[in-house]
Amino acid sequence: MTEIEKKNGKVAIIGAGYVGAQVTYTMAMRNVAKEIVLIDINEEKAHGEAKDIRHGLPFMDTTGIRVGDYNECADCDLIIISAGRGRKPGETRLDLTHENIKIMESVTDSIKQHYTRGAIMVISNPVDILTLKVTQWMGLPEGLVFGTGCILDTSRFLRTVADTINVDITYLDGYMIGAHGEFPVPVWSKLNVNGTPIEEYCRENSIEWNEKIKSAITDSTKKLGAEIIAAKGRTDFGISTCVCRLADAIINNRPISTPVSSLLNDDYGIKDIALSIPSQIDASGITKITDTKFNEKEFSGLLGAADMLKNTVNLIENL
Repeated sequence: MTEIEKKNGKVAIIGAGYVGAQVTYTMAMRNVAKEIVLIDINEEKAHGEAKDIRHGLPFMDTTGIRVGDYNECADCDLIIISAGRGRKPGETRLDLTHENIKIMESVTDSIKQHYTRGAIMVISNPVDILTLKVTQWMGLPEGLVFGTGCILDTSRFLRTVADTINVDITYLDGYMIGAHGEFPVPVWSKLNVNGTPIEEYCRENSIEWNEKIKSAITDSTKKLGAEIIAAKGRTDFGISTCVCRLADAIINNRPISTPVSSLLNDDYGIKDIALSIPSQIDASGITKITDTKFNEKEFSGLLGAADMLKNTVNLIENL
C-alpha cells in the first residue's frame, strides 16, 4: 500500500494548553481529522478542553476528540507537539530555550516508545531550535519532523502588507524565511499582487512604495507577537489556523508550498540547523525544500538567522 492509502485521519496533540486546545478546536471546526487525541500531563485540564470542544460539534461536524496517553502516538498520521511554557510579556522566544528543551526531551522520549509512523510537527518555542533537537532525538527519515517556523510570520507579513497598501489579502502571494519570531526575513523579490510584482502594482496604482515603507512593514511584523502577548497574554488563534493548513496537507494529502522549519542539509550552504525555507508538504511530510533564487539582501538575512541560531545552540550545548 502507498503512504496515502494508509491514512486513517488520526492525530495526537501533545499539550492541551491554550495553543493545543485552540489547534484542536480549529481542526475540529474544519473537519481536518477523523480523530484527535489530546495528551497532557494535566489530564484533568485535557478532559475539560476535550469536553468543551466536543459539546459544540453536534451542530458542526463529526471529528472524534478524546483524551489519551502517549501510547496513542502509535499509528498516527500526525503528531503535533505544543507542550512547553509560553512567552510572558517582555520575553523573547529564545528566553524559553533552556526550560522548553528539557520539556521537549521528555516529550520526545515518550513519543519514541510508541511511535510507528506519521509526521511530527513542532509548534513550541523557540520552534527552530526545538525542531532541530526533536529531529536529532527522533532519528527519523528526512522530512518527517518539521516545525511551524515562518508560516505564522508569513501570515502576519501578508496581513500587514495588505493593510498598508489597502488590497484584498487573497490577491497577495509572498512569504518570509529564516528564523521564526525576531529574525524572519521578508522575501520582497517574490512578493506579488495577483501575479504582478509589488513594486509594479504600486506604481501602476499610484500607491506609495519605498524602502521606508518596507522597513516599517518588516518591523511591524516582527513585533506583532509581542504586542499580542502584551495585550491578551498569549497568541493562539493565528498559529492554530496555520497548523490547520499544514495538518490538512498531511492528513488529507492536499499539497502546499509554504515556509516551515526543518533541518537543512547543506541547502543554500546551510547545515546542522533548522530554518524556514519554502517547502513542499503533502501526505509524506516535507517532500522537497524549494530551490529558490533569493536576492543578495534576502540571502544575507537567511545566513544571519542561521548564524544566530547556531550561536544559541552552541551556548546551550556548552552550559
